Amino acid sequence: MSWQKFGIRPELVERVKFKMKNPATKDRIKAQLEGVNKYDLQDRAKVKRLVKSAGRILNEPLTDVQEDQLVNFVIAQKIDPNNTLHLIRLWAMFR
Repeated sequence: MSWQKFGIRPELVERVKFKMKNPATKDRIKAQLEGVNKYDLQDRAKVKRLVKSAGRILNEPLTDVQEDQLVNFVIAQKIDPNNTLHLIRLWAMFR
């Protein structure tokens, strides 16, 4: 799994997946990502801000190292949120 290559802990991923099953939490995360485009997801400062706010929404205390790992992962994926194939690939990576 490519997220493990970035040093992201499987326990963190499982906790986040579990918390995202809550419809209220999922809606808050979706609202946070509303209007984000592929250029925003290549900007380190914007991605770091998104990771921090997602951590607060999910009540996941992230260390600086974990934040950097997540930021590096998001930037390396070159995600285009308007491209269905990119979203399917991400979904498959975390199912």
